[in-house]
Amino acid sequence: MTTNKADVTGKTSGNRWYLSIMSPNTKGEKFAWLDPTSIYINGDAFHDLLDDLVVDLEHVKCDVVGGLDAMGFVLGSALATRLGVGFLPIRKAGKLCVDTDSATFSNYSGRTQDMEMRKPAFATGTKVLLVDQWIETGGTMDGAIRLVQQQGGKIAGLVAIAMEDNEKTASYRKKFPCITAVLPDTDLQQQCNRQNLDSFASYDPSMVFPKIR
Repeated sequence: MTTNKADVTGKTSGNRWYLSIMSPNTKGEKFAWLDPTSIYINGDAFHDLLDDLVVDLEHVKCDVVGGLDAMGFVLGSALATRLGVGFLPIRKAGKLCVDTDSATFSNYSGRTQDMEMRKPAFATGTKVLLVDQWIETGGTMDGAIRLVQQQGGKIAGLVAIAMEDNEKTASYRKKFPCITAVLPDTDLQQQCNRQNLDSFASYDPSMVFPKIR
């Protein structure tokens, strides 16, 4: 079985239908509570997601997109291509074979990790758009922000499929343009905050299978 935007919602683009095909966690508490990569698998979903983000970024100017290890690489590099700018991977420690700057952060599970960025990565004053798949506690994004600022870069904005509401993410919204596929002050945002989407009740993996051509 394959699906497209009409199969899932009975509607066409413009309603962010692709958010209803995100996968629930089926492996337990040590994993994230959902998996948005089902959006990437489905061509219609991925392209509509990028279309919406590009429109919402109309007034946000950047010189490069910085994607956070690991799933921010997928969304960030695709978005960089759409925006016509380069892509900068911001990696977990020990992966880069060049000189790096590093920052320590606490991830969504409370585990402390180090993040690295190539040094130098850009000229002072470069506008960097930071992209991650999901912003939950804000710890990982905080590490990336500090890395960019260490090298004299400017944060052009933050992008994610969703950003949960908490004290840390509220501070991000005050400081930077924050673009998310899940729109703030919506019912879907509230579902994200409680970490349980209504669409999980009807989720079927076959809904997101790529089209066979």
